[in-house]
Amino acid sequence: MRQIFCCALFFFSIVHAHAGIVSGVVSNEKGQPLSFASIIVKGSSKGNVANSFGKYSIELSPGKYTIICQHIGYKSQEKELTVTAENVVVHFQLVIQELNMQEVVIKVGEDPALQMIRETIKRRDFYNKQVDSFSVDVYIKGLMRSRAMPDKIFGQKIDKDDMQNGGVDSAGKGILFLSESQTKVSFQQPNKIKYDVISSRESGGGYGLSFPFFINFYTNNVSVFDNRLNPRGFVSPIADGALHFYKYKFEGNFFEGDKMINRIRVTPRRKFEPLFNGYIQIVDGEWRIHSLELTTTKDYQLELIDTIKITQLHAAITANVWRTQNQVLYVAANFFGFDITGNFLNVYTNYNLNPGFGKKTFTRTFMTYDTAFNKRDSSYWNGMRPVALEPDEKKDFIVKDSMSKAFRDSMYSRSNIDSLRRKQKPIELKQFFVGGVRRSFYSAKAFSNYQLKPLLPRLEYNTVEGLAINVNQELNVRPRKGALNYFLEWQSRYGISNKHFNSHLSLTLRSKRDSYRNRFLQIAGGKRVSQFNRENPIHPMVNTFYTLLERRNYIKLYENIFGSVTYNNRFENGLQWNISATYENRIPLNNTTDFAFFKKGKTLLPNHPYELAAVAFEKHKAFVAGLTLSYQPGQRYIQFPHTKMAVGSDAPTFQLNYTKGLRSVFGSVADFDKWRLSMFDEMNFKIAGAFHYRISVGGFLHSTRVDIPDFQHFNGNQTLFSSQYLNSFQLAPYYRYSNIENLYAVLHAEHHFNGLLTNKIPLFNRLKWHLVGGTNTFYVNRNNYYVEVFAGIENILKIFRVDFVTAYQSQPGNVFGVRIGMGGIIGGALQASIGQ
Repeated sequence: MRQIFCCALFFFSIVHAHAGIVSGVVSNEKGQPLSFASIIVKGSSKGNVANSFGKYSIELSPGKYTIICQHIGYKSQEKELTVTAENVVVHFQLVIQELNMQEVVIKVGEDPALQMIRETIKRRDFYNKQVDSFSVDVYIKGLMRSRAMPDKIFGQKIDKDDMQNGGVDSAGKGILFLSESQTKVSFQQPNKIKYDVISSRESGGGYGLSFPFFINFYTNNVSVFDNRLNPRGFVSPIADGALHFYKYKFEGNFFEGDKMINRIRVTPRRKFEPLFNGYIQIVDGEWRIHSLELTTTKDYQLELIDTIKITQLHAAITANVWRTQNQVLYVAANFFGFDITGNFLNVYTNYNLNPGFGKKTFTRTFMTYDTAFNKRDSSYWNGMRPVALEPDEKKDFIVKDSMSKAFRDSMYSRSNIDSLRRKQKPIELKQFFVGGVRRSFYSAKAFSNYQLKPLLPRLEYNTVEGLAINVNQELNVRPRKGALNYFLEWQSRYGISNKHFNSHLSLTLRSKRDSYRNRFLQIAGGKRVSQFNRENPIHPMVNTFYTLLERRNYIKLYENIFGSVTYNNRFENGLQWNISATYENRIPLNNTTDFAFFKKGKTLLPNHPYELAAVAFEKHKAFVAGLTLSYQPGQRYIQFPHTKMAVGSDAPTFQLNYTKGLRSVFGSVADFDKWRLSMFDEMNFKIAGAFHYRISVGGFLHSTRVDIPDFQHFNGNQTLFSSQYLNSFQLAPYYRYSNIENLYAVLHAEHHFNGLLTNKIPLFNRLKWHLVGGTNTFYVNRNNYYVEVFAGIENILKIFRVDFVTAYQSQPGNVFGVRIGMGGIIGGALQASIGQ
């Protein structure tokens, strides 16, 4: 056996050694390079793609071949050649495809493209489901370049020195991101998919871009970048209802072999719909896609970037089955002085239409990384890469990989530590008040970061403390050895009016491995000031403005000496649990000042919640234990070489909260059991918008002794500024509905139209403002209920949202109000991060 293996290896080495390289340049009649032209070996599935300079190369064994060169919009060209051990240079110069306008049978006054599109739409679903299963190898290359960069953004100077270390020159030009990978994709109808990442690398280190962007125009709704740039998706030019969205013009046809290809110009009927502009080429009689070049811009609901252009070339895998051969996404964006372009290339090879998948091929682990995926050397990449790297791309890989390796090798060396220390800029006095103080500490044993948050943004005013000065400090320690990182937070607070000093510490021990599991242990203790509602519905800064300008002191506080322990962990199956125990020695507080800038005659309310005036709050001790279980069924996973990561599912999340007051523990008088069961989800209906909801039921199993901090509170809001969506009531008083009842029910629901309807309203469609509407409702009993409905506009400047709200309640009756918050393509993400 060993002799046979050696002979086979010897034979392979001889064949490989005598293989020849066919290379050249693809250009047009003017000598301009044709980027990403396809090079195919006729009669085989072997081929390559030219780079953006039109350069290509392909390795072939000795023999005679016919090479076909194709580029969308140009006449394909064939050349016969003989490959020997010597390299062969073959250039292609393609001419623009001449179109014939032969006679076609048409209806009177109707463009022939309409009938062609109708026939293609009829066959759309067939071609989408034609292949029951297949596997394919996909080479993925992602590139983002900077063409210009401002000196400042939002008044903050951009550190060009750091940017130059990342590959961008002093003029702001250079490569921002570069990666390539080889992924084997397995697919089975209707929606089973598996990605096996064979190899992947990112310039400077990282996992790279390993997900192929499958853009399927045989579906009604086309997803681009997983709908991140437009949550509604885009209408395919051959969708079932495409004739209502697009105009079509027959531009002519041409022959490719014995196939007649019809070119059809695609034009949106109107702006501000999620549509494409360009052309699609259809195989006559078979009514399938041959190729396409389609563009969408900010005029067609594209968000964050200016332009996306998609080119696809389809090819025959068998006599009756065509699949995508290569696909290129071009992107361009210009914002705040940043000029960025990029392209994302997919090359599909080795289609297998009869893969014979086993029962265990498709599991919830939909993506797996090979154990050696990031250990491939340059010879491997040079041998498998279907598109040649450009000179600056080669340089980027070499320079950034070398810098990354040198940094890793010297990370804890004395010279590197001294260098990092020298790079730190001296501390300026203004940083204590605006911007904050940040210092890093380097040693051979650990890297640490210290931060003193700026004092001015943390100044507060309330009627209990008067002016409150907050000093927040953080220390993050990352030891070189060991399994844990350490995070220390120290918060100190002094009230000028009541002369109380409060200070507390929290120490968090967080696992280095599997950071996505959010596994940590936190120990905290000291003296602090807390809101009666633990979910802090009133932002201290908002309360400051309302107290000083309107003499409305909404925030209600108590003081407590406390100690707490919290443990959090998330498991691979989607279950997350958080367990905590908190001891508090609770101390009531009273107003000590009535200062305000305006409305001097208006009476301030007491610090005790006026809605709960009949409920006494005296000094007492409470020991409260809590458990939160969250579970999202149907979890899907990515399997890395040494760990497994859950990435969610399409199912809703279920959450159970249970809180118990333990009497007589450390002198505690608390004695109650409280529970809440919730279900929440975000459902994307694409063209129809997105629906978000949260449903909860809960109550007290028993309530022998419950003090105000342990009540069931509903997050109200009496200010102009919206509180957390899907967890608050925008017009409800803060404590009017707080209770200790046995049962209650809550519903939060809102529908984001994401451009539906407003894209037909003048001015709104140009501004890209979107409608949102919904309800926030709870019911305790016939004397304690609340219903509010709202309609709003979001995506104002991509950040803001304005809601018009009307509420129906048991007392004092109906109310109406306006609320301003964050919502839209950027604001929604900011709101979500604040709520976490």
